[in-house]
Amino acid sequence: MQPDVVDPTDRRVLERNYDYAQKNLWILSMWYEYDVERMVELLAVNGVPLSANDERRFGAYYDAIQSTHSGSL
Repeated sequence: MQPDVVDPTDRRVLERNYDYAQKNLWILSMWYEYDVERMVELLAVNGVPLSANDERRFGAYYDAIQSTHSGSL
């Protein structure tokens, strides 16, 4: 029997891992080995809300990605 393959970019997995990273984008990006901008993009596209601290730092970029993504649907 093959083990289930987990997609780390799946919305539920991103949410859980963001929780495990204590809602800290810096930690999550190190864990995923992505730059912070790419991590913000993944969270925005998947609709994973930012913590208050991350919102202050990356909220404008997050909002821009969300509006761009929602406009392309």
